[in-house]
Parts: sequence; C-alpha cells; structure tokens
Amino acid sequence: MLDARFVRENLDLVETAMKNRNFAWDSSYFVELDEKRRAAIAEEETLQAKRNSLSKEIGALMGAGKAEEAEEAKAQVAELKEALEALGAAHTEAEDALHELLMGVPNIPHETTPVGADESENPEVRRWGTPREFDFEAQAHWDLGPALGVLDFDRAVKLSGSRFVVLGGMGARLERALINFMADTHTANGFKEWWCPSLVNGQTMTGTGQLPKFEEDLFKTKDESLYLIPTAEVPLTNLHAGEVIEAADLPLRYCAFTNCFREEAGSAGRDTRGLIRLHQFDKVEMVKFATPEQAYDELESMTEEAELILQKLGLPYRVIALCTGDLGFSAAKTYDLEVWLPSYNDYKEISSCSCCGDFQARRANIKYRDPGNFKGSAFVYTLNGSGLAVGRTMAAIMENYQNADGSITVPEALVGYMGGVTKIEAEK
Repeated sequence: MLDARFVRENLDLVETAMKNRNFAWDSSYFVELDEKRRAAIAEEETLQAKRNSLSKEIGALMGAGKAEEAEEAKAQVAELKEALEALGAAHTEAEDALHELLMGVPNIPHETTPVGADESENPEVRRWGTPREFDFEAQAHWDLGPALGVLDFDRAVKLSGSRFVVLGGMGARLERALINFMADTHTANGFKEWWCPSLVNGQTMTGTGQLPKFEEDLFKTKDESLYLIPTAEVPLTNLHAGEVIEAADLPLRYCAFTNCFREEAGSAGRDTRGLIRLHQFDKVEMVKFATPEQAYDELESMTEEAELILQKLGLPYRVIALCTGDLGFSAAKTYDLEVWLPSYNDYKEISSCSCCGDFQARRANIKYRDPGNFKGSAFVYTLNGSGLAVGRTMAAIMENYQNADGSITVPEALVGYMGGVTKIEAEK
C-alpha cells in the first residue's frame, strides 16, 4: 500500500499516477480523512499532556493539604479521560477509513514505466526466435492433446467442471518434467527452492495485495479463514512478513512450484479452450527481496531468468513492457513474456515479471536493516515473476513441436527429464 505521508506530500504526483493507471482517485477525500486523523491525534496529544500535568498537580496539592483543590483537579482529570476516549474513537474511525482507502489504491508506476491507456499501448522490448512455418496444417493443442491421449478435457468436466484438465500418460510426465526442469534451472542460478502451503490465511493474501480488492478472483474455504493461492508469490513473499532482514543478506532469491487456483471472475468468453485460462494450473514462481538500489537490476535479471527457460526450450517469444494502464495492482514496473502459439497466430502471455517497490512490504511489514547507511529499518522492495506457467508452456511445446502425423517432438532440454523419451505419440 502507499504511505499516507508520501501521498500527503505528493498529491499532484499521485493524482497524475492514478490518472495514468485509469484509477478513480479522489484527492479531496484523502485530504479530508487525513486531516481528520491528524486533527484527532493533535487534540489527543494536547489533552493527554493536560491530563498528565493535572495528575502530577494532584499529588502536589494533596501534599500541601489542599484537598478541595485536589478534588477539583481529579474531576478535571475524569472529564479529560472521557474526552480522550471520545477522541480516541474518532481517531480510530478516521484511521480505519484512511487505511481502507489506501488498501484499495494501486501502486505508483516507476518512472521508466511507459504511459499508456491499455494493453494496446504496451511497447515491445525485444524478440527471440522465429515462429515456425509448417508444411502441413498445424493443429491447436486442444485438438492435439486429446488425440494423443495426453489431455482430457471431457473427463475433467465430469470430475470438476469447465476450465479444468486431466493429464494422462506422457501428458502427466511432460508436466512433471517441465516443473523439475524449471525448478532445477532456477536453483542452479542461485534461487533457493521452497515448498509452500497452497492454503493461506487472509492476512497473507492481504500482504501481497490479493485482498481486499480481488476477493472475487479467489477460491476460499467454507468459513473464509483460508484461501487457495493464485500464485506462489503469495506464500513466498509472506515468508518474511513481520521480519527485519539484514542488508548484507540481500538480495534474496526464492523459487517454488505450486498448484495455483483462480476463479477467473470477469474473464467469461476469454481463452475458454485448452490450457490457457484454467481454474487450477501449475506454476514455478520466482520471488526476490532487495534494497531499493538493487531492485530494478534484479527485475532485469529475473526477466532474463524467465527468458532462459524459453530459450532452452527453443520457444519463440517476445518481451513487452506493460504501460501504466495495463499494470497490475501491486506492480511499479512489469515485463510480460509472450510465447508464440500457432493456434492463435500470435504471442500469448506466459510470464509476468514485476518490481513492486515497497508496496507489498509495507502491507506485510517486511523491512531491512543497514547500519552502515541509516539508523533503524526501512521497507524492502519485493519482486515476483513466473518462471514459468507450466500449462501454457506445455501448450506452446505441443503446438510448436508438433509433427505432421500428430506426434510431438520432445525439446532436447527435456529429454533427460522424460526418461529418454524423444517423441510423444498416440497411446496404443
């Protein structure tokens, strides 16, 4: 969340940032709540000082034998106590209202984030690889998979409903191979691997910005005390909630494989076929904690780490920079990686790498200490990125590595993880 003091001292900057993000922002309402809170605090402090002074005076009056004056002072102290209780309630009310307001306000875009209205204005940064030209009629993965017996959407509907998939045979093995390949690549490059719960509490969801704003996109337990995670970013980032990290230990680089669960509220009609937009999917996620000075270099290296997976798999992709109007709620700067999918004759998102500044750390109270440079502690910067979405990677492999007979060649980087299998063919 944004710091109230920062907002107060930079109203014009915040107004411009929110306008660029297409977010409805009312500066006057913020100022009203902030002034109420500050006025209540100031009056509380004045009355408390007066109460303390009178309390000391009572003892002196009693010692001087001035019982009647002491009783008058006691009465004044009692009145002040009642006034302070009323002021405390007003202070709390204003504080809560201000907190609720700021919890729903998105992050300030970084100065290098391009200004734009929506995804149509996201500039392309670079491309890698050349989309394949087929000398036969290429099939979509949602047709290839069932024909090979590796994807089963019909049985998934029977088990769970729409937007689920069952993986069979070499499909299940390919999913497992991709997860291990991704995790092994990241850990070899200095990421510490974690195994995290898929169910977390509301405080954890709030720490990374999923709550309260995006509750409709989450699956939750019956009593709403636990939520199914939409990404490993949630538990990984909150591993350090309420902690102070030593600057000498930064940056911290973490990764984890988890199942991910999303309601996909508001996405009706979008990518309803295949593996692109499911309620449950697998993902290997990267998370970093860094100082402000390190953070944006770490964003570049995180993006390169996700690109490395695609390069090793030989999948053509492009990198785009998200503009202000397409930026995620918690992000200050984001790069999206889009892989080439022949079924769309276009690039589709497969990874999103973001620096969130201190936005999440402020919500989750994650700080760092650097005695050589400043006193006390400051909020860390957090980063997250997909490395990669496994289902979308599988879809890209199936479509880009398909053969005329409907079989799929296994990318060389995965052959060892597939037990030496070099081609996925229809089960007999």
